[in-house]
Amino acid sequence: MNNQAPAAPAASAQPLMACQECDLLQRIPPLPVGGKARCARCNFVLAARPTDPLQLPLILTLTALIVFIVANAMPLMDLAAVGRYASTTILGGARQMWLDGERITAVVVVFCAVIAPACHLLLMLVVLLAARRPPLPHWSGELLRWGLHMQPWAMYDVMLLGILVALIKIAELATVNPGVGMYAMGLLAVLLPAIAVTFDAREVWKRVAWKHGDDLAAAAFAEENSAERGR
Repeated sequence: MNNQAPAAPAASAQPLMACQECDLLQRIPPLPVGGKARCARCNFVLAARPTDPLQLPLILTLTALIVFIVANAMPLMDLAAVGRYASTTILGGARQMWLDGERITAVVVVFCAVIAPACHLLLMLVVLLAARRPPLPHWSGELLRWGLHMQPWAMYDVMLLGILVALIKIAELATVNPGVGMYAMGLLAVLLPAIAVTFDAREVWKRVAWKHGDDLAAAAFAEENSAERGR
């Protein structure tokens, strides 16, 4: 009886992926460390496998979490008008909106500026730390799913733009000095997209120990996440 090594997975067994540039459907073969897969039609990079694909996202997530705490704990700005001074934080501004009767706006601000980014960063941090010692338990896949669902709701860039517009309008009426929280918000507006760009969910799904060997579900979700990142 001859013992033969298991054959490599056939190309037809790999999930189909649409190119983000030309929409050509093609299958991505298993990539070696440091390898890249390019579109056969437009030469766009479809997938890449860096040497340590989770190290940079982990560093960015830790940094973003620290900056997030600073952005919510420190004042956004200092206002001075007619001899009176005032400063506020994100939660302080939302509380004042609630007291002024703008309750829907206050809830939206708290969710998009505090709850959603906090959930996204904490869930991503747990998953990335767990992924350093594979195999991951199957529940880590659910944490990753919720973390990615929270990502679009962390709208620091939109909120920062709105604050800048408001500052321009009141600059003639009061003296406005940006606080540490404002600079932290600007840094978060850069860090959150950087995490989304550098993080590849497929590297995590490969490390998940599926309860029923459901590799097809992992591949389908990884393909869906890759397509959403390209939109």
